[in-house]
Amino acid sequence: MKLTKEMLDKVRDIEGFPIGKDEDIIELSDPPYYTACPNPFISEFIEKYGKPYVEEKDDYNCEPYTADVSEGKNDPIYNAHSYHTKVPHKAIMRYILHYTKPGDIVFDGFCGTGMTGVAAQMCGNPDPEFKAKVENEFKKEGKKVEWGARRAILGDLSPAATFIAYNYNTPVDVEEFKKEAERILKEVEKECGWMYKTIHTVEGVPQRDVEGNVIKGKINYTVWSDVFICPNCSNEIVFWDAAVDKEDGKVLDEFKCPHCGAKLTKTSLERAWRTVYDKAIGETIKQAKQVPVLINYTVGKQRYEKEPDKFDLELIQKIEEMDIPYWYPTDRMPEGEESRRNDKIGITHVHHFYTKRNLWVLSALYNYKIMPKFYWIINSVQNYINKKQSFKGGGGGVTGTLYIPSLVEEKNVLNVLKRKLDKIGLIRGILANFKNVNYITTQSTVSLKQFSDNSIDYIFTDPPFGDNLMYSELNFLWEAWLKVFTNNKTEAIINKVQRKGLHEYQELMEKAFSEMYRILKPGRWMTVEFHNSKNAVWNAIQEAILKAGFVIANVRTLDKKQGSFKQVTTTTAVKQDLIISAYKPKEGFIKRFLKEAGTEEGVWDFIRQHLEKLPVVIETNGKLDIIPERQEYLLYDSMIAFHIQKGASIPMSAAEFYEGLKKRFIERDGMYFLPDQAAIYDTKRLKLELNEQLAFIIQDEKTAIQWLKYKLLNKPMTYQEIQPMFLEELKQLRYEKLPELLDLLQENFLQDEAGRWYVPDANKQADLEKLREKRLLKEFEEYKNVTGRLKVFRTEAIRAGFKNCWKNKDYETIVKIGEKLPENVLQEDQTLLMYYDNAVTRLGG
Repeated sequence: MKLTKEMLDKVRDIEGFPIGKDEDIIELSDPPYYTACPNPFISEFIEKYGKPYVEEKDDYNCEPYTADVSEGKNDPIYNAHSYHTKVPHKAIMRYILHYTKPGDIVFDGFCGTGMTGVAAQMCGNPDPEFKAKVENEFKKEGKKVEWGARRAILGDLSPAATFIAYNYNTPVDVEEFKKEAERILKEVEKECGWMYKTIHTVEGVPQRDVEGNVIKGKINYTVWSDVFICPNCSNEIVFWDAAVDKEDGKVLDEFKCPHCGAKLTKTSLERAWRTVYDKAIGETIKQAKQVPVLINYTVGKQRYEKEPDKFDLELIQKIEEMDIPYWYPTDRMPEGEESRRNDKIGITHVHHFYTKRNLWVLSALYNYKIMPKFYWIINSVQNYINKKQSFKGGGGGVTGTLYIPSLVEEKNVLNVLKRKLDKIGLIRGILANFKNVNYITTQSTVSLKQFSDNSIDYIFTDPPFGDNLMYSELNFLWEAWLKVFTNNKTEAIINKVQRKGLHEYQELMEKAFSEMYRILKPGRWMTVEFHNSKNAVWNAIQEAILKAGFVIANVRTLDKKQGSFKQVTTTTAVKQDLIISAYKPKEGFIKRFLKEAGTEEGVWDFIRQHLEKLPVVIETNGKLDIIPERQEYLLYDSMIAFHIQKGASIPMSAAEFYEGLKKRFIERDGMYFLPDQAAIYDTKRLKLELNEQLAFIIQDEKTAIQWLKYKLLNKPMTYQEIQPMFLEELKQLRYEKLPELLDLLQENFLQDEAGRWYVPDANKQADLEKLREKRLLKEFEEYKNVTGRLKVFRTEAIRAGFKNCWKNKDYETIVKIGEKLPENVLQEDQTLLMYYDNAVTRLGG
């Protein structure tokens, strides 16, 4: 199939169409499987392989996947390319096997290196050890594995990412590929090998062979050092000579000037500079001075080290004065804090990131019209062979940055590529068995015009999270060699230069999730991996998922020390990787709900549907876990969130909800079940103990009440028994006006004759709730009269007030009070943010 300019014109208006010449986009693409632009062949792919959705005939039924998933990153496939972030494909395989059947279509709109596609293919060809491991895991859960490849559609805004994903997901004859790649390396070595030669010396004396010829070795790497100026004597200081302990290779915090003996630190020094004419851009430029200080080289099989001598310095000078006979990128680094962080040292254009020698060899390699897989290999080692690579540092320098260190290790490009080719041999069997079953598209997920409604069977995605990584800036070096660049207009990140704050980020993520919601079949699942330690970003993501129409059924956090997932009991203090399981409600339910919205029947209809989607049993280390999503307070929160996102009024108080819950559903261990689910839970409960080690952090009134309920549910306690434990868990937020423990107990619990506090039954709890709500609303009224910002307040009073205002359609008060709250409080409290955002929307903001 051909990708033509006419086809490009048809998809040019889709958000995220990349920046580049049409001919370069066409040259990079491999239609229909991969296009370096929005893929115009996707609709045909869905039509050919998709199964039409008919609700009346749909028998799909699946609860969220809650088993532990812990896969290491020491896998040859995972390590084949050094992209910023990747989820191990074996971890994704478990989710795909759980949620889909062979032949189903999986989508990942933030695909990065395409691991979701690799996972989908590997479901049809797992390695025997992994296959046995997964079958055993599923058997414990009472499920059977359905092996067989799934099809995947992978999308990303970045041409670098989709190019990597394409190469990961495309079959290749590895032997033929290696043969061709080795041939090209030999050709380039013939032409450029002289650049990596050095004279073999021992104690400064050149060594000769038996015939009297000078022995030359092959350079493995050259260390370049920054040069500074001593503030005391104004002499040049080579950083390597003055500040590096040569024995252990460590940089000293404090060191002496070799000329005057003054005590110095790196921060007290000014740089030395060099001014040169840059022929590539036709300008005279000023750059921070770096000089070669150490050469590591090989003679035969033996490695040696030496200081650069006259021969080495003259060789470097000779290369500097010559013209590179091939094309190489000379693009100005784009605007951005990360992409232009090196402007201050004169590294302003793409070619400045390489020594002249490595730039020459790279351009010679790119000059060959070779198979895409070899471009991919060269692309994968970019960070190892440019100035980001620090001496004795990790491969590719500081992750997620374009930082150039004071000691740069200039590696021999040809050596690095030979080693990479050997590693590719490790995955030859896997790549050879791949088939062209996945389609890859380069576009923004906010606009999936080629996708029909209700056409995708499952979504797994690992989207960008806030300001963690500046993808388009970091990918610029890769994309410069591909000649096609990210169009970052809809890049979902927090970035000052792009004028995107948390609000803009949330808006873009909402648009992306809305498109994912549209294309996903009703009743199906989306799994979102989340890694950001900022509560505000976590809440923005949750709000975006909910506003798009999804319902969150389960959130688990990866315990990195234990290598397992734990239930999330609070949405604060997100410090670990999370897995969010969200579903798209059935169309019939949505239609019913919109008719019943704001009625009691609408509430219970939602709860029935929601309970159906929640995990029934979660087992950890031979014990049953409490499932927080099945507890009354989180069921209530989910119901409220669904009503607000649908613009419906909330027809009952928390007390009425808890009372109705007890009447209509079966309660076990403080959790609520449908009848058939309760039977399954009871069977398991007879065999296993309950794991009561739930981790609560008491930060505010809501978490305090949850903690007290949890403690008092099965064992009434006196104030004296509760207080020490309560204080131990208390990590009060500085703005929180938290009632005294005794007040909390009196407002929410009852005392028996022995003075022990206990959880009241539904009727009495309802009475307590009504009294408490009156007190909270009275306090909320006082906040209306406060001028300026609220500094200390009772968050539960704000929540109660917002809920009451929503019920009365008083959106203006919600917005006014919301604007009085400290910004971080609003952003970090999911409930407050939800009311505020939706009230702003209702007022047309």
